[in-house]
Amino acid sequence: MDFQIPFTIHTNSGLISLEKPIVMAIINITPDSFYTSCKSMTQHEVLLTAEKAIGDGASILDIGGYSTRPGAPDVSMDEEIQRISNALKWIRKEFPSIPISVDTFRSEVAEIAIENGADIINDISGGTLDEAMFSTIAKLNVPYILMHMRGTPATMQSMTKYDNLLSEIIHFFEEKIRILTLSGVNDIILDPGFGFAKTLEQNYELLKKLPYLQQLGYPLLAGISHKSMLYKLLGEDAAHTLNATTAANTIALMNGVSILRVHDVKEAIEAIKIVEETKAQ
Repeated sequence: MDFQIPFTIHTNSGLISLEKPIVMAIINITPDSFYTSCKSMTQHEVLLTAEKAIGDGASILDIGGYSTRPGAPDVSMDEEIQRISNALKWIRKEFPSIPISVDTFRSEVAEIAIENGADIINDISGGTLDEAMFSTIAKLNVPYILMHMRGTPATMQSMTKYDNLLSEIIHFFEEKIRILTLSGVNDIILDPGFGFAKTLEQNYELLKKLPYLQQLGYPLLAGISHKSMLYKLLGEDAAHTLNATTAANTIALMNGVSILRVHDVKEAIEAIKIVEETKAQ
């Protein structure tokens, strides 16, 4: 079946075309990111990371001020706001036209981020951790990345029992999309939430079955970069899974993903070029 997927995202920085897959570059402003090159970033390091990501071909920068890895300590709203606001100020001054996403599940942080120059809100909780998130997105009239997760970052790994993984994720998305669209939100991107309330085996089942999510009619985002589903399978650590990340990203692209959320932009761009050339033949 041929599902018609929206090919543009409307942002304050202009239209983002999804006719071909694009890359979202991760910039974590946290002192405890699992990915070593993102730890304790100063202004200089944030700008260097942003500059490299843009130079390597990133279409969107994704700024996060709250670590959501399992067991990560809680971060106060004030601290998250300060981290994100500083990064937005620094990046917007040097790179005024790059679309910026902010990774937060808090509606107040989302509103302040948009006021300070962000374009997109990336919510790991799909609106489940802040009941005001959907109405805030509707009021702000910005694109929203809707991710599937159960529980909280602290409890999600104990909430991996599903009767039918794919059916339950699709049902979750259908219900959230219904609420969002009734509120007037049109630009929705779906993230199946690799690593969030899913076992290693469930992550690979989901990777294989991504094409089924296309029936929902919205662009898909995959955030697999250096995640535990890779390094636990291979007996490695997160920093040594670039090759595995590229392999998983390539499978995701072949299975219909429109946006790759990654730490390593150059390699993701290369994967996109190879997959697109293969499809063109």
